[in-house]
Amino acid sequence: MSGQAIAVPVAPPRVSRPRSTWKLSGARRLLVPILLVALWQGAADAGFVSTRLLAPPNAIAVAAWELIVSGELPYHLLVSLQRVAIGLAIALSAGVSLGLIAGLSKLGEDAVDATLQMLRALPFLALVPLFILWLGIGEATKIALVALGATFPIYLTLFGGIRGVDPKLIEAGRIFGLDRWGLIRHVVLPGALPQALVGLRYALGTAWLSLVVGEQINATAGIGFLVMDAREFLRIDIILVGLLVYALLGLGADQLVRMLERRALAWRPSLIQEG
Repeated sequence: MSGQAIAVPVAPPRVSRPRSTWKLSGARRLLVPILLVALWQGAADAGFVSTRLLAPPNAIAVAAWELIVSGELPYHLLVSLQRVAIGLAIALSAGVSLGLIAGLSKLGEDAVDATLQMLRALPFLALVPLFILWLGIGEATKIALVALGATFPIYLTLFGGIRGVDPKLIEAGRIFGLDRWGLIRHVVLPGALPQALVGLRYALGTAWLSLVVGEQINATAGIGFLVMDAREFLRIDIILVGLLVYALLGLGADQLVRMLERRALAWRPSLIQEG
């Protein structure tokens, strides 16, 4: 037996994804939107789509350029970004704190989960009059709507992620001598991170939807104000510019979280085949 070599299993090296593969993936993701825009423009040129009801892409591009050159679009965009950033920061603080309280303790779950589930079930628009009475029609109401809408996805996914950690991993941590704090830090929170990041993606989308509602409440600036003002003058092209900005902001925020996922979850094996 002494002359036989003992085979020791070695983990396969982690292969980084080539930069060219990332570029190819990005190009494929843009292919369908580009085709849809081309079809839209072709239908408008052929007269199949009324330009009075739906402005063609070239008219939208011209309107967007005019708004950028005048400085109007950057100004309104900056105001909307500031509202979302503040509201999302509040939502992250509240959602993560409540998720940890409910997820790590049965007593904490009994204390906060039922209340949050009832609040989550309330019609979102029904709360707008209350917020106006409580906070007025200024910035506080708009930020509060964003924070409220984004808190629930963060809380629910973090709570579900913590409770969904494999018990075998927790048992293995105990065998290695980890105390409760060590289990939370090294086992529970890393195990809940994938679902928590999915919740962050949902929260970003909900934040922008909440902002659309908030910026219709006595707003004097913001993308929502720009859209509502264009409605008064029947500027379909500017309305579509505003909607396009919302869509691009949502896509950009989602891509940022996806990049964060790739870095934070580099340890997790992927079942998705490249190519």
